[in-house]
Amino acid sequence: MLYPDIHGIARSKDVPIGLFAEACERGVGFCAASLANGLAFDLRSPVRNGGAYPDMRVYPVEATLVQLPWDASIAWCIGSVAQESEHSLRSTRSLLARAAEAYGSIGLRVIAAAELEFYVLRLGADGKIQPLENESAMFYTSGDRADPTGLMGLCRRYGNALGLEVTTAHHECGRGQYEINLNHGPVVAAADRAFLFKYMVKETAAREKLAATFMGKPFTEEAGSGFHLYVSLEDENGNRFCDEKADDGLSDLARHFVAGILTHAPALTAFNCPTVNAYKRLLPGMLAPLSADWGLDNRVAYIRVPDERGPTTRLELRGADGAANPYLMMGANLLAGLDGIRRRLMPPAAVIPLTLPSPPRRGERGVMSQAKRGERGQAPPCDDSGGRLPMRLEEALEALDRDEWLTSAIGTPLVADFVAIKSAEAERFRAHVTDWEIKEYVWHL
Repeated sequence: MLYPDIHGIARSKDVPIGLFAEACERGVGFCAASLANGLAFDLRSPVRNGGAYPDMRVYPVEATLVQLPWDASIAWCIGSVAQESEHSLRSTRSLLARAAEAYGSIGLRVIAAAELEFYVLRLGADGKIQPLENESAMFYTSGDRADPTGLMGLCRRYGNALGLEVTTAHHECGRGQYEINLNHGPVVAAADRAFLFKYMVKETAAREKLAATFMGKPFTEEAGSGFHLYVSLEDENGNRFCDEKADDGLSDLARHFVAGILTHAPALTAFNCPTVNAYKRLLPGMLAPLSADWGLDNRVAYIRVPDERGPTTRLELRGADGAANPYLMMGANLLAGLDGIRRRLMPPAAVIPLTLPSPPRRGERGVMSQAKRGERGQAPPCDDSGGRLPMRLEEALEALDRDEWLTSAIGTPLVADFVAIKSAEAERFRAHVTDWEIKEYVWHL
């Protein structure tokens, strides 16, 4: 039985199948500190209740029970923290369920789909991770040359055997980088499938004596990995983001949703890009958004509106990197969109597609100033940040701290845990001497 912690990592216990009925009735006890802890176990977890480290009850979500295709003696089942407990306020899956219910209260259902990028890596004799050997990235390609380890094929087959509904898969831009799209569906189920997919990929890689990572930028000279979220709203009459009478085919409801996300974009960046490493992916010319803007079929924009209308009208939220917690990222963005709907906010003008700046060559940083971005016709500012997104984890946490509405909507306990953990992570990195510093300074200074 698996459930997501604050990072989106699967925490779990094995339960004998003979005790499954009892687990469904009584739940299974877990230490509540496992909900909000550092990536390595840290007894300073925010969820320690003064040092008592209490239990919480986690209940199987029976509909998610599925037998493993590589070991018929094992089944997986997602767990849900008891809703009547205070611990549910710190559960990211519970947050997403509350966000979905908030839309349901105004007669709307959230439909979502995940697009995930990740790297397959080899473990060298020295124990260090290494990119795959093929020197040329076979982007937008499939087949044996694009998948020399065969891991991608396994993940496709296992994903569909597990009911994760893989729709398309291909090699991406980096060496050993892949992208898989999962089918759309109700948002909590979509997040469940993204959560299990990430876990399945890492487990499958380990079984094959490989490693897989969804971190945003595992190598300086390779492409970053994103987590793009497709979202639409529907009611009994169908897709509510579509308005065939509008020039661009978008409804005012869609515009309100867009405006809400743009308004809260600086704070949302903390959840979209939740690691120190995530911000090394944010470079011009790398299809990762640097400003809070939106555009029609424009992959440079923070929010892209794919060129389809009618029942398939949807938005693509492009701000998150692969390490984002599916539940926390989806839940926070949905609440921001709901704020736009309730306040009937309207977004700035859509960004007109521009010629992409040349990506930096290997070894070059390739930074473009915010002033130059403005000269290139970016969208008008959506708030006093000038449309600029945070470029460091500390900046994103500060933006989250300033966004009182979003903090209240998500819930102070969960946000406080997140900020405490991530602030400590950022401080550890600040104090850490990196290989780059040694190479840059030791010989000369």
